[in-house]
Parts: sequence; C-alpha cells; structure tokens
Amino acid sequence: MRVLLLGASGYLGRFVADRLLADPAVQLTALGRSDEADVRFDLSTGSPGALTRFLDAVHPGVVINCAGTTRGNGRELIRHNVVATAAVCESLRRSGCGARLVHVGCAAEYGPSQLGSSTGEDAVPRPGGPYGVSKLAGTELVLASGLDAVVLRVFSPIGPGTPAGSPLGRVAEAMRRAMQQGDSELKLGGLSVQRDFVDVRDVARAVHAASLSAAQGIVNIGTGRAVRLRDAASLLARVAGYAGAVHEQGGGPAGQGAGEGHPAGVAGVAGGPGGMAAAGLGGNAPVIPAQTHGGQAAPVHPPQPPQPASYPYPDGCGAWQQADVRTARDRLGWRPRIGLEESLADIWMEAACRI
Repeated sequence: MRVLLLGASGYLGRFVADRLLADPAVQLTALGRSDEADVRFDLSTGSPGALTRFLDAVHPGVVINCAGTTRGNGRELIRHNVVATAAVCESLRRSGCGARLVHVGCAAEYGPSQLGSSTGEDAVPRPGGPYGVSKLAGTELVLASGLDAVVLRVFSPIGPGTPAGSPLGRVAEAMRRAMQQGDSELKLGGLSVQRDFVDVRDVARAVHAASLSAAQGIVNIGTGRAVRLRDAASLLARVAGYAGAVHEQGGGPAGQGAGEGHPAGVAGVAGGPGGMAAAGLGGNAPVIPAQTHGGQAAPVHPPQPPQPASYPYPDGCGAWQQADVRTARDRLGWRPRIGLEESLADIWMEAACRI
C-alpha cells in the first residue's frame, strides 16, 4: 500500500510515520515544508495543480493529512489549517489516483462541553477560539469534498515529544526547574481544567487503523476518561520522584485546590493535532516555581493579571472535555493501550535529560 503522509515532521506526524514504517506492507512517502520530507512542498502556498501532478506520479492508495499549525494569528491559522486542507481536497478530486483521505482534526472543534458529559461525533461543534474555528473549517471542507475520507478528532495528545508549550509539557518543565534548583514547593496555575489525555502513540495507531478501514465521517480519538490537570501534575510528581509540595495558585496542595471548573486564573494553550488541544497552563496563568529565600517565597516570574472571566480557557474548550470513543472501537477496532502514568513517565524522561 502506497501512503502519502503530509506533515510528517510535526508532533503527531512523526509518530504516524514511525507507525507506518513499521508496517512492511506500507510504502511511505513524506511530503512537507521541512528538509526531513522526501519531497518539499508547502500546502498553504503551493499550487493544487502541482500537487495533483505529484499525486498522479506517486499514485498513493491513502493520503494522511497531519499538516497544520496550532499557533499564530488568524491569517496563519487560516493559511495552514484551511487553505492547505482545501488544496489537498482539490488535488485529490483532480487526481486519478482515487486515494482515500485520512484527515487529522482536533477536539477543539467541539468547544466547551457540559461537565461530566462525553462528547460524541454527533455533537454540534461550537469552537470557542480561533484555532478550533480553523480546524473545524478544514474538517467541513473534507466532509463536503465527496472524497473517500475520514476525519479523526484527536482529543489531548501527550507522551514522548510533548511540546514544552503544552499544559503537561509546562508542568514537566516547571518541575524540572524546581528539582534542579532544590525548591521544596511548586506553584502551578490553571490546574482545575479536565481533559481527555490520549497517548500520541495510540493516536498513531488510530491513524494507521483508519487508513486500512472503510470508515467515513468523523471518529473521536481519546480515552473516554477526563483527567483533572491537577491530578496529572500530582502523578507526574510521583513519577519524577519530586518530594516537594505541589500547590495550585490560589488553592491548596494539588488535589485540594480551587473548586471544580472554577475559571479564576485558568489559562491554557491550544494543543496540536494535530492537536494537540488542551487547556491548563499558559497565557496569563504563569507557572511559578517558588524559591525560598530567608523564609520568603520569591516567584521566578512576577504574577500576571488573570484573564477576563469571559474567556478563561484560551483553547476555547472550557473546563471539561471527554470523548465518547465508541465509534473508534466499533468502526476502527481501536482502543487506547497506553496509560496515563506511562505517558507521563515518557514526558518526564525527556525533561529529566535537561537536568
């Protein structure tokens, strides 16, 4: 099976490439903007005609689109998440290869969910931020293309290679600094949000399964279990062997902080497909390792004013997200295999290498 992978150098794309390369039945070609790609091509600026000619030459049976961006202003988000997706769809329509399209979407497309609920694929998407809006626009282009296509809406991917700017990446970096400097207390902001964390290697397995299946439409990829970021931080401390106290800004020790879903001081970053979309640490809720000097706690970073209550979650996903993953089980034969503790151990292994 010939597979064309778009976005192979990104966070998710690297693991998808590894998964596909491990399958002896797959002949993989990577196309992207980096020098690591087999063929350099910028989907956001390249001609659909040129991409069509490339598809006709390679004649893949499956095209996997992991390309996109999680950062930038509105123009950049539209260019990389919408215009690029439109180019892929148009090129596939023009091409005679008849390839199946596996498009990686993001849970940020759904927007906020009701506390305690599981979001199914039939939920009406109401993205609360520009990243989610751009990803939803890309999904709608794929669904309206008439192609043999499936969209995987990935919830909050974590594991080895987790970006330092993501919520758990920032927790790990703050903990690394605290251990390196001998701090006995760690203060973190925005730990009350709850997200469905899924290991990036399980996501890669889902992409592989989708490429072999006949499933169409939208399929959620998550664990089906929301975890409070505060609890994940406490587990990471145990994994890391950090003996100090972990506190939430404005609350008690991790696990005893502010009330459920309380927006005060909660901020986050949009994760990648890509995604990686999860809220927790970032924006105006800084990570503050407390250093003790003469009995006084001196923050490394000065406190910043909290975000307006009308927009406390910069990923636009609110205080809670949890996937309904029954469709992935029934149509892809996929279930997550890697537990949260193993994912956190791999995040910490990379952070510890910098101590």
